[in-house]
Amino acid sequence: MYSSATMPLALVSPRPAALTLVQAAAVLLLAASLGACGSSGSKNVAQRGSYKVGAPYKIDGVTYTPQEEFNHVETGVASWYGPGFHGKSTANGEPYDQSARTAAHRTLQMPAIVRVTNLDNGMSTVVRINDRGPFARSRIIDLSRTAAQELDIVRNGTGHVRIEQLQAESLAVKDVAIAGGGPAEQQAAVAQVSSGRYAPAQAPVQTAAYAPPPPAPAAAYTQPAYSQPAPTQPVWPTNPRSPAADPAPAYIPASSGGPTVASLANGSTLQPASGFYVQTGAFATPENAERQRGAVSSYGASEISQGSAGGRDVFRVRLGPYTTSDAAGIVADRLKRSGYGDARVVVN
Repeated sequence: MYSSATMPLALVSPRPAALTLVQAAAVLLLAASLGACGSSGSKNVAQRGSYKVGAPYKIDGVTYTPQEEFNHVETGVASWYGPGFHGKSTANGEPYDQSARTAAHRTLQMPAIVRVTNLDNGMSTVVRINDRGPFARSRIIDLSRTAAQELDIVRNGTGHVRIEQLQAESLAVKDVAIAGGGPAEQQAAVAQVSSGRYAPAQAPVQTAAYAPPPPAPAAAYTQPAYSQPAPTQPVWPTNPRSPAADPAPAYIPASSGGPTVASLANGSTLQPASGFYVQTGAFATPENAERQRGAVSSYGASEISQGSAGGRDVFRVRLGPYTTSDAAGIVADRLKRSGYGDARVVVN
């Protein structure tokens, strides 16, 4: 998901005018939380927020340069990530929660708020950027499972979308994050902006900096026909038209397992099914291959394929098969962001 070696992040200095009031609010919030913990005896500590932009980083030979923006608009392909990443650290240090409305973007600051609209069915949702990615093909955003459900792209795995950054909401969560407010406080600020009750720390409510962005020109985007109009104001939670069912993603591998070290040692011959695979590594011994297979098993069905290279036996760890190269590419992309830089799509 996130590699500190390839995606270094820099903490952005807070704006002086905003810092005093925001810090005061943070002290009050911290005092209240400490008091609650002392009375209840609970050891749970609320997730603290941070505001990050980050230094340029390189993935697969492509350099990405993060920057602070407040009016970002982009059209392309969205994908989603779920169970294999749940609980793991995102690029801004939060634990990934597949049930939250969050997303990964390659260059936007964290946090930032964007509206994502599925251009095929008109469904939309509002998400908070807290991670880096995706880095495969033409994809521009990687959604949490819940956000993908609300756009009805879980089954297909991808969807054609338009993302529009919400300026006032992005400025609001920046202030909250700089003050140390975590995901819950950031979401509360988004809800207050939507209702017109949020007062920014550094300026009066009606300043130009916090004015909602003007609507996009009609020529720039034609809304597709659908039975119910998308919401015009961000709501948290949003999109009551989300599918009630939770269909399995199309990219789940058809196989349920693979050969073990014992079966390979006994001379069994693997006949892999045809299709697309994600190879994570090749090893000289089956024991080393089995260790990596165990490490990547949470990303999908895995197997060890025996072959030869340079006159020597090699044992390849693969996930799959997948029915399309795009489906395999999604998994390879996620593995690379989790530190498996050798992950690549192969065809059997």
